[in-house]
Amino acid sequence: MGLKIRLARGGAKKRPFYRIVVADVRSPRDGRFVEKIGTLNPLLAKDDDARLKLDVDRAKYWLGQGALPTDRVSRLLEIEGIGKREPRNNPQKALPGKKAQERIEAKRIAEEDAAEAAKAAEEAPAEEAPAEEAPAEEAATEEAAS
Repeated sequence: MGLKIRLARGGAKKRPFYRIVVADVRSPRDGRFVEKIGTLNPLLAKDDDARLKLDVDRAKYWLGQGALPTDRVSRLLEIEGIGKREPRNNPQKALPGKKAQERIEAKRIAEEDAAEAAKAAEEAPAEEAPAEEAPAEEAATEEAAS
C-alpha cells in the first residue's frame, strides 16, 4: 500500500482550509485517510502561529514508514525543519509558447527586411524624376489647351 502525506481541502467556497493527512495514493483527495497529522489555514498571515499546525513526531514516523509527501507538503515540512525539499529545475518554463515564438520570428524577419531595404535605399544614389515624365506633362497641358 503506497502512502502519501498530502493536503485534503475543507472549508467553504473561497475560504480554503486544509488538513494534512496520511492517505493511500488511490483514495480521493478529500476522501478516506489513515491519519490526520496537521492543519493549514492559508488565509492567515505567514508569520501567524495558527497558520500551520503539524504533529512533527507523527510526520517523522510516517516518513520513516515510507510515506511520500507531495510537493506542497514537503515545502511545509521544510518550514517545520523536517527533511529537505529538493528544488526542481524546469528550463523550458520561461520560454514562450509555439505561436509566440512564431510571432517573434516573423517580427525579427520583418525587421531584418526593413533594415536591408533602408540600407539599399541609402546606398543607391538619389534619382531625379525621369525625363519621360516631363514631356508627358507637356502633352497633357497641350491637349487641355486645344
